[in-house]
Amino acid sequence: MGDVAEPIERIIEELRKLPGVGPKTAARLAYSILRRPREAAERLSRAILDVKDRIRYCSRCNNFSEEDPCRYCASPNRSPESICVVEEPNDILSIERTRDYRGQYHVLHGVLSPINGVGPEDLKLSNLWERLKEGTVREVILATNPNVEGEATAIYLAKLIKPTGVKVSRIALGVPMGSDLEFADEVTMSRALEGRHEM
Repeated sequence: MGDVAEPIERIIEELRKLPGVGPKTAARLAYSILRRPREAAERLSRAILDVKDRIRYCSRCNNFSEEDPCRYCASPNRSPESICVVEEPNDILSIERTRDYRGQYHVLHGVLSPINGVGPEDLKLSNLWERLKEGTVREVILATNPNVEGEATAIYLAKLIKPTGVKVSRIALGVPMGSDLEFADEVTMSRALEGRHEM
């Protein structure tokens, strides 16, 4: 950059590494941090370090959690007979906002994307197979994003799960093609879950 002080340049560069943050947004955030009191910057840095120190993967579903198992896996009010498979932990929040789904989850932490070098071995699948072997799961709902990678991942998983005798369904396309679940409103997400179909 050269036009700004080195510490500002460094924070802008670090912020740019976050998804969806371009150079202008990174600069805006950096200057916002600078304008805030030191205590606010300290709280932000402590919160970032705290999340890195205290949050881990749930050993059953791969959700980010402070406890293991996570609250969804540990809850006696959630049915272990249904597993909703999502790409990322924040997709769970979109589904939970509907207040319609009472099963458990499985987080893949990605999707199949040969063009980006992401294959089945890069997805978190081993504990899903373990859960299916337990014999309590009756349905797996594939709630990957309705885009090329999400569809390819859903088809791949359906082909592997169907021979086990577990019902495999896909969320209905109330969620528009090419969008992310993270941005779906409650009504759209609720309709997508209700209109899911067997694969």
